[in-house]
Amino acid sequence: MDSKNFLVCLVGLPASGKSRFANLLKIALKKKFENLEVKIIDPDIIRQKLILNRFNHEKEYIVRSKNLEIIRNELKQGNIVISDDLNYYSSMRHDLKEIADSLKLDLFIIYLATPIEICLRWNENRGEPIPNEVIYKIQSKFDTFNKYNWDNPIATYDLSEVVDLNIAIKDLLAELEDNMKFRNGNFEIEKTGVSSNINNENLDKITRNYIGKLLLSPSFIPLKKYIFRLRKTFIKKNKNKALSEAEILNSFKIYLEKILKIKAP
Repeated sequence: MDSKNFLVCLVGLPASGKSRFANLLKIALKKKFENLEVKIIDPDIIRQKLILNRFNHEKEYIVRSKNLEIIRNELKQGNIVISDDLNYYSSMRHDLKEIADSLKLDLFIIYLATPIEICLRWNENRGEPIPNEVIYKIQSKFDTFNKYNWDNPIATYDLSEVVDLNIAIKDLLAELEDNMKFRNGNFEIEKTGVSSNINNENLDKITRNYIGKLLLSPSFIPLKKYIFRLRKTFIKKNKNKALSEAEILNSFKIYLEKILKIKAP
């Protein structure tokens, strides 16, 4: 995986399991990126230091400003950052996007879609530090995704249904790897004995570029992970074949249409 740092934005209701997820993700990322530090930025900790952990709506902008400042500074230092915050407004997620864009780094959104009934129960089990009415209020104001092309989770989890979170995070790292390679334009042909001749280079470049254009359409976003896997299979099946650029593109489009049963542009 690319050794460049990036920003992870967790999204979810209070008591949805974000902190647990963040801690396990940090461990997995640290193993994957041994040369990089992984930082979890939790606004609750910031709030505790600034205003003694007492939620005050009139002073919350101070916490938010400090939270974004710390995230930016940690990214500038070359660290991977996990934003362990509610991030339930699209404007909150956009603030993180602006930071990532300004530093030319990737932003990955992960939605912890644990149902509110489970969140309320988990909140009660941990001593109910957050009033239930606050959780209901946040849910009522929650901005859904897909309003903007950039505002799409790379993964969504209901933590009450995840049997093994470590396995889920392992799969997530593979998803991050694919996305980083596509976004950075350096997706390499998998190490499956593929030679470096010009036809295989075209096979990699043409299919990569085509998927990049395909994913600009929101209708294909839910199929993103599956499309990445199909691309890998297509490359393996067609390596070392004497195909023209037009033949590669046409064959790949037909292949996707046949498997996905939808019309590819």
